[in-house]
Amino acid sequence: MERSWGPIDPLPGLLAAGADLRPATLVQAYRHGIFPWFSEGQPILWWSPDPRMVLPPSHFRMRRSLRQTLTHLRAQGNFEVRFDTQFEAVIRACAQSHRPQQQGTWITEGMIQAYVELHRMGIAHSVETWVDGQLQAGLYGVNLGRAMFGESMFTRIPDGSKLALAALVGFCLENDIKWIDCQQNTRHLASLGAHEIERQTFADWLEKVTGLAAPSWEFNSVYWDRVSRLR
Repeated sequence: MERSWGPIDPLPGLLAAGADLRPATLVQAYRHGIFPWFSEGQPILWWSPDPRMVLPPSHFRMRRSLRQTLTHLRAQGNFEVRFDTQFEAVIRACAQSHRPQQQGTWITEGMIQAYVELHRMGIAHSVETWVDGQLQAGLYGVNLGRAMFGESMFTRIPDGSKLALAALVGFCLENDIKWIDCQQNTRHLASLGAHEIERQTFADWLEKVTGLAAPSWEFNSVYWDRVSRLR
């Protein structure tokens, strides 16, 4: 890695440029609260924002409309959430998802291959919303010990990605995961219950939890029971 940036530099949160996307590099970076984010043609850029945006699962806003959507889909019997059955399809759908005020995607082919390899190692995971046997929404992220790092999501149906996030929230509640890392502040994340914490607080937490045993990634309907209690 090359150039380090301080808090008063023009790109706060940018720590360095260079290195590689090998699994060992990515795992070491995530353990320290650092993640890659760059566009095609740029060097690999490594970031650790201060403050850091996190979603405490217990603060997730299970709004009435989302609760109604979940109840309706479950009653129809053609809806399910799956973990890790189509990881590559999820990350590629995230790469193709249009986002307002964003040109292109930071999920390059190199990034896709790197996270697919992390998935093969049991470190990167997908949460998938299926309707009528079709993958309609989902998200992916990285799990180290009892830390969950959210990366990106997509949807093709109303509330599809929120349902995947709700399932992830239930999973985290059941498995004692204190925060879901959201990386950077956005209005959308704040509306779901995320808030900012100091980077050092986040780093101290990672030091305590990333070395613990990771939970089993199998969907269980108890996750809906846990998240349905939230308001």
